[in-house]
Amino acid sequence: MKTDVQIKEDVLDELEWQPSIDETEIGVIVKDGIVTLTGVVDSYAKKMAAERAVKGVYGVKAVADDIEVNFKMGRGKSDTEIAQSAVNALKWNTSVPEDKVQVKVDNSFVYLTGELEWAYQRNAAKKAVESLYGVKGVINNISLKQKVKPIEVKDRITKAFERSAELEAKNIHVDVNGTVVTLTGKVYSISEKDEAQRAAFFAPGVTKVVNNLKVDYYPEYA
Repeated sequence: MKTDVQIKEDVLDELEWQPSIDETEIGVIVKDGIVTLTGVVDSYAKKMAAERAVKGVYGVKAVADDIEVNFKMGRGKSDTEIAQSAVNALKWNTSVPEDKVQVKVDNSFVYLTGELEWAYQRNAAKKAVESLYGVKGVINNISLKQKVKPIEVKDRITKAFERSAELEAKNIHVDVNGTVVTLTGKVYSISEKDEAQRAAFFAPGVTKVVNNLKVDYYPEYA
């Protein structure tokens, strides 16, 4: 089993490996496998890149992202300018249906609302605006409403897990209640946990995924 010191070393190495991240701007604290990221970066995209990078490190059980976003160029954009940029970004993104997502900007934080049919559309909307200059954070309140009723949802999700090279389907249990899917069992990294949730969201009829998967170590390292 990896110690906190070993996990910290691996996290620092991973941050240094990422070309979009300046590892000197980020502090790392590890306790009981839980990683806390601190520091200041000049874009929300860098904050998200650091979080995603750390989630893929073996041994990390959870990530607390306390990185602040502060713009180095003097001033960021006004809320009005950010809102206009966000509207344009959503309009240009082919994965997001036009005129289905509403944008509100308050103190450089972007709030997304509306109703879409698919989770990938909801995720695409967030990604479209999170890299915009001036954005300090994105709160994704878009709801989902599927046209397709859930038919054999559990079987479809299980097969999707089996097709994925990143997941061990035998360790993941799927429970379907209406349009809500609950995942239990264990995976071996936070990135696997996120991948399982993403795969479940792609099943027709699913509007919510309750991800209760636990991150555990590989048996040979236990």
